Amino acid sequence: MASLSASNHVARVLSVANHVADVDASSRIASSWRRCLVNHKLDPARQGPPQTLTEAEIRHVAEPMEETIRLVTPELDDLARVLRDAGYCVNLADVNATMLFSRLPGEADARMFLDWKIYTGSNFAEACEGTNGLGTALAEQKPILVHRDEHFRAQWHMFSCAVAPLFDPVGRLAGAVNITSCRQDLERAAHQLALAVTMEATRRMEGAIFRGHFRNAWIATVPGDGGSGLVAYDDDRRIVGACRSARALLGLTDGMIASGIDLSRYLKFDHHAARGSGEIVELRHGDGRPLGQGHVAPPLRARSHAPRRDAQVDRFDALHRLAGRDPGLIRSVKRLRSIGDHNLPVLLHGETGVGKDVFARAIHGASNRARNNYVALNCAAMPESLIDAELFGYEAGAFTGARREGSKGLIVQADGGTLFLDEIGDMPIGLQTRLLRVLENREVWPLGALKPVTVDIRLISATHRDLGRMAEAGAFRADLYYRLRGIEVRLPALRERADRDDIIRQIAREEAPSCRLSEEAWSQLAAYPFPGNMRQLRHVLRLAGCTAEDGVITDADLDLPPFGGRTEPDLEAAERATIVAALRKHDGRVTEAARALKLSRATLYRKIKQLKIETAQ
Repeated sequence: MASLSASNHVARVLSVANHVADVDASSRIASSWRRCLVNHKLDPARQGPPQTLTEAEIRHVAEPMEETIRLVTPELDDLARVLRDAGYCVNLADVNATMLFSRLPGEADARMFLDWKIYTGSNFAEACEGTNGLGTALAEQKPILVHRDEHFRAQWHMFSCAVAPLFDPVGRLAGAVNITSCRQDLERAAHQLALAVTMEATRRMEGAIFRGHFRNAWIATVPGDGGSGLVAYDDDRRIVGACRSARALLGLTDGMIASGIDLSRYLKFDHHAARGSGEIVELRHGDGRPLGQGHVAPPLRARSHAPRRDAQVDRFDALHRLAGRDPGLIRSVKRLRSIGDHNLPVLLHGETGVGKDVFARAIHGASNRARNNYVALNCAAMPESLIDAELFGYEAGAFTGARREGSKGLIVQADGGTLFLDEIGDMPIGLQTRLLRVLENREVWPLGALKPVTVDIRLISATHRDLGRMAEAGAFRADLYYRLRGIEVRLPALRERADRDDIIRQIAREEAPSCRLSEEAWSQLAAYPFPGNMRQLRHVLRLAGCTAEDGVITDADLDLPPFGGRTEPDLEAAERATIVAALRKHDGRVTEAARALKLSRATLYRKIKQLKIETAQ
């Protein structure tokens, strides 16, 4: 049956070359198929893995993109968190379609990507692998969704890829952001929505790259029908840079920018009213016509020269911003400041989605280790069989499938910096023992190594579980728990925060900067308990920003699933009750319950096991 299906696909691809296909011959997929047949001389029936670089080759290829990767990693991590439960792998690739950054989904789906070599170092150029999301998006420099049998090679038909190209500060192609799913229960419309989310995330990445490149210039955010644009200008209001969107909005060319053309020819606003970071100003066209509200941010060098009480306050600014006006978090930040640079481990406790990784990054940034690596591992997202090798590393030939050069492991990569272990409550007991030994001896034994590697790390851990109770029940090592709990910080749920309204407004500005909230939308957001916390709020507003018409987010744009008015702090209990109710409704039939919950069977089985649910009830 498989070979027959492959034969049918080959015949369908070949018919495109003769313009007799059962697809629109003028479509992008048909055009790509013809390029693969005519220009690249590819065989749609050929099987085999993609070309994959060695670790040394990856380092060489990634070196020119190190700064770009650093600037976009927070957004890539956030995108991976948003899409993880839908089974998406998230990748950043260079202009040659070589994946240089990868985040795999949960254990149930990760194995498929590993088996098919869809990870860091793999190359998916259209000239090699035929029509696929990554290669075709880069070839055409346009976003694209390649769904299942739209792939040129028959072997990739189990995958759906949504990709948005990434452009540098002067509008040149810099790479692409790829999300790939192997879920067979997701239809094209679902992947189309995921593509919209990815395009928005890529837009924010381009903004981060632009701001990083023009860190010594003023930045004006200009609203437009197709999305906002960024313009960089100097103290004399001469334009020094503009992103692709701004160039299109204002009609700017390379020559105009190179000549240092006066910004006032295109925009008019009160420059002196914009002395703070992210100030909102009223923009007008150069001829005086109203343009709308925009943002203006001063140079980073100007911010660094602003008066401050002392150097320590500067280091802790990010933590103070995260604490906002919440009394509990303000006290926690004060405690973190009091310990200074003492190498005490930090344990963050909070529900899923409260921003534990963001808080951990801020702690790292406030320490004397900020110039060194911040390395993160989600213990719940990584398959148990891979955590050992990822965390502790291995020597060449340590096991079947090991890289020829071995791997340093995340602990060694974090030497001199910070190691963040998210969802540490899901770490297997055997690995807890090895981690405890690392913390006690300050050395790591990679798999297959003949001698240990000395390390100096600061450990930050996070969990939504009650590790104290788990330790009492024997489900978590008590000695490791007390090692991790040098200082414990509780991150409150969004519904519990005293400054909840401030947070909603701030995230709305970040996720949908070109939109405003209608009164009805604001009322819904203010009343909703957000069981998924910050992550859910960002996802909701990000999607709303994509679907809003005329720059106004209405209640119809808000994807807020019913939550029954429940606000109990234990999100796990709510999740368990929802799954149990679905199983009861469908007489214990997991497949039907999974369909009703819009989960894959593998994900539902994993949650049933994790939450200790009896399927017979």
